[in-house]
Amino acid sequence: MDKFLIEGNGPLSGEVEASGAKNAALPILCASLLIDDELRLSNVPALHDVITTKKLLAQMGVAVSSPGPGLFAANASGITTCVAPYELVKTMRASILVLGPLLAKRGHAEVSLPGGCAIGARPVDLHLMGLKAMGAEISLEGGFINARASRLKGARIYFDTVTVTGTENLLMAAVLADGETVLENAAREPEIVDLANCLTAMGAKISGAGTGTIVIQGVRDLHGADHRVIPDRIEGGTFLVAAAITRGKVRLTRTDPNALDPVLVKLQQAGAKVSTGEDWIEVDMQGRRPTSVNLHTMAHPGFPTDMQAQFMALDCYAEGVGTIRETIFENRFMHAQELLRLGADIRIEGNTAIVTGREKLKGAPVMATDLRASAALVLAAIAAEGTTKIDRVYHIDRGYEHIETKLGALGARIERVRQ
Repeated sequence: MDKFLIEGNGPLSGEVEASGAKNAALPILCASLLIDDELRLSNVPALHDVITTKKLLAQMGVAVSSPGPGLFAANASGITTCVAPYELVKTMRASILVLGPLLAKRGHAEVSLPGGCAIGARPVDLHLMGLKAMGAEISLEGGFINARASRLKGARIYFDTVTVTGTENLLMAAVLADGETVLENAAREPEIVDLANCLTAMGAKISGAGTGTIVIQGVRDLHGADHRVIPDRIEGGTFLVAAAITRGKVRLTRTDPNALDPVLVKLQQAGAKVSTGEDWIEVDMQGRRPTSVNLHTMAHPGFPTDMQAQFMALDCYAEGVGTIRETIFENRFMHAQELLRLGADIRIEGNTAIVTGREKLKGAPVMATDLRASAALVLAAIAAEGTTKIDRVYHIDRGYEHIETKLGALGARIERVRQ
């Protein structure tokens, strides 16, 4: 099991490119199941979750290829099974995203209940509720979701709770349904918009993506298309926070500044000078210690839960006291216990963390508990005195493309130790 050895050092500086967005790439990969034609993608990140998704598609009989770095092609015309087995699904919750496309195109899907990061309950009941409203017959047997439908019917579906994967699953199901489907209280993330843009390029009729109401006019068939995956706003935000924690100056390129508005506002509150261009963002702390920030995670366009852990790491080094309220996942403060091992001052009260900043933390052995928690530990370790050993870094490989190489190019002393 790989580990990171990180030696704390001075400010990070330099330029780093954003990778393709994991949370956009995964549903778009699953959208290849909607056609008997080739879907060609670019800017696909080299991540463990992407590899798992490719394996899952190939196991179903999809012809999968990667003709070059960041390139992906899939053709599901020769699909042989509509079963997504536990062995692949258990490691990645996004595997549930094959359910809607399989049911819409093939009339049948048998998908294992998903796994993924242990950051709290993320039930799939809203996915199933929506598919039932569209006429699917669904049963749960032996840990599998078994769904059948001759052809899905358009329906008006209201989400009691905003759900990103639920919105994506039902969006993909609806594009081949008979009639009009309206998704109300839909998720509004940029990754939803990217999926809708890809589906539109494939011949789907979608309006309202990026708003709380998405309207889909079902069509009989879709076709092949070319699509470029959007930049990863969470990866990009992580590098910008790394600049702030180390009192450095980092320029993020090939990104979309508009997608990072909530993060940039908090970095400005922390004392950073933030500059932006058409496809770049620069954060310059001008050698100053950051100021503590308060934040409250919310569904998009609010502050993203996937950046909460990174800002907790920032508050650990900041001047003052920061209050972090997590409202999306009830078990997403597990990184706090590991940050305490570095000497952080964090008090947890229910879904709120109160962080009193310290001038310095000290390196220590720590363990990553989930994807974003591992990023927070890396950020904290970069600025700590001495050496930090981070175990179970396979979590970070699920969502960050060659993070040690990218941070190393900015001046971080980080080494992957393979065992």
